[in-house]
Amino acid sequence: MLFSDLFFLYVFLPLFAALYFFAWNADKEKAQPLYENLILIIFSLIFYSWGEPAYILLLLLCVAIIYFSGKSRHEITGIVLLLFLLAFFKYGNLIQSTLVNLGWLNTTIAIHLPIGISFYTFQSISYLADVRSGRVKVQDNFGCLLLYISMFPQLIAGPIVRYSDVELQITDRSPREEEVAEGFRRFITGLAKKVILADQLSEIVSQTMGADLKNVSTGMAWLGLLAFSMQIYFDFSGYSDMAIGMGRCMGFQFPENFIKPYRCRSVTDFWRRWHITLGSFFRDYVYIPLGGNRVMWVKQIRNILIVWMLTGIWHGAYWNYFVWGLYFGLWLLFEKAFLFCKDKSEKTGVFGFVWRVVAVTAVIIGWGIFYYEDFDKMRQFFSILCGNGAAGKDLMLASLLSQNVLLLVVSAFCCIVPQKFLLKEVPAIGRFAMSAAFLIISTILLIGATNHPFLYTRF
Repeated sequence: MLFSDLFFLYVFLPLFAALYFFAWNADKEKAQPLYENLILIIFSLIFYSWGEPAYILLLLLCVAIIYFSGKSRHEITGIVLLLFLLAFFKYGNLIQSTLVNLGWLNTTIAIHLPIGISFYTFQSISYLADVRSGRVKVQDNFGCLLLYISMFPQLIAGPIVRYSDVELQITDRSPREEEVAEGFRRFITGLAKKVILADQLSEIVSQTMGADLKNVSTGMAWLGLLAFSMQIYFDFSGYSDMAIGMGRCMGFQFPENFIKPYRCRSVTDFWRRWHITLGSFFRDYVYIPLGGNRVMWVKQIRNILIVWMLTGIWHGAYWNYFVWGLYFGLWLLFEKAFLFCKDKSEKTGVFGFVWRVVAVTAVIIGWGIFYYEDFDKMRQFFSILCGNGAAGKDLMLASLLSQNVLLLVVSAFCCIVPQKFLLKEVPAIGRFAMSAAFLIISTILLIGATNHPFLYTRF
């Protein structure tokens, strides 16, 4: 089930909201949100099992692992089991194909990737790691852990919510009217990002990066790459906005996952703004335990490369993600060693402006590596970017630009201008009207439209 689905928007979500409201009223006299949690668990399990009912057992197994590992204080055992499950389901096919290519294996079995496994296993690992370090207490209630892992707003594509973020809210929350209103507005904003911007940008991408590259000119390739860079931002940040908005309506405060990444002052700064919860996960549970930047420079280089290679392969079981992670790891090392980004590239002035352009360009090129799982197509695409594109495609490029000029301008504007600035002088009734307009436009675009899954649900 998708957030940007008419059934979810107009059947699942209203039914959940109605029952949750009744549960909230029933819990008013109690010290804990018992009925609210029960309704949320039931709807979360229905949500996850909608398309893949068999894999609900895997989700429950992960919850059982962290429950018993935490209570028995065998956290390391639990983490190893979770990593094994993640490796088996996510990288089993890649490992098998690699062994076949090496001649070490003759037959393979097809392994299906359960939706959201990367996100909920990381949340499970963070819980056990925090229990082991003493940052959080062991949760003795299985239902509370099930709620934490299965909560449908952030279940399949994040943000990666740590147990410490919601520990108190699981047993004590009471959303105020203004929080519900803000949550609703945030949800609609995320829906608009996905449906009005990301899904429309995907059409440009499919006609350029996703087309037969023999018919793609250099200009079309650059246009497609720019469109994909904005598409993946609006798609993923839109999902995060919808998750954060729904959580706020229920009294949960999920962490922010994006802070205008294309306004970055360096590549390092970009990764402080993009998929923040994943970056903080690798920082706290991999980089710092390895020694972080408090070790000799050789080990610091090792630590950064390990983190970024892991970041790459976390995104998918294809070698292009490994290369993508290595690409950014090397960029960060370059900035750290030669640009002293905190002192120079993040300052204002001519150098700061030039490096902003260089950094954003580097990020956009990186999305080309990210897009192509086939290395042959990737090489062909980058060759086209460098000027070896198909000739005589000026009319096609002009047609794409003329048909999508408004979409491209609005998308670029929304990538750069802070949302708070846009709404600074808008009164509450104006914000409500904007949300209503976004919902109506999104609904119209969804009627009869081709299904566009969120990009990060496949990771």
